[in-house]
Amino acid sequence: MINSVLFDLNGTLGESGRVSEEVKHLLKRLADRYTVVVLSADTFGTLEEEFKDLPIRIERVSTGTEKRKIAEGYVPYAAVGNGNNDVAMLEGAELAFCVIGPEGATIDALLASDIVVRDVKDAIAMLLDERKLVATLRG
Repeated sequence: MINSVLFDLNGTLGESGRVSEEVKHLLKRLADRYTVVVLSADTFGTLEEEFKDLPIRIERVSTGTEKRKIAEGYVPYAAVGNGNNDVAMLEGAELAFCVIGPEGATIDALLASDIVVRDVKDAIAMLLDERKLVATLRG
């Protein structure tokens, strides 16, 4: 059982610091079930603007170690990421998703994940309909 879902921003939720309206709508739905948190170094300076009207927590981080430390405050959590600075957060998650989107993903993020998806919308859809998780993870 997870209580929170933690997301990386760039390469995971969006590109170049921008998040689509469709993803924002899905995040609103997800926030009805979980505490939704975005952890980002805010490379493009868009973090607060992108999420200002959403029921989402924002955590500024600069390193993967810092991401993991903040993530530990949300245990038990699911994590969604794609880069080397997401690896520690993914490793500490009860359920970890790697998004291989337009910006790609690192091998270490891939290996630290339980599920690999092509788009963050797929990860959110699985979290919104747990039957999809069961179908993917059943042994």
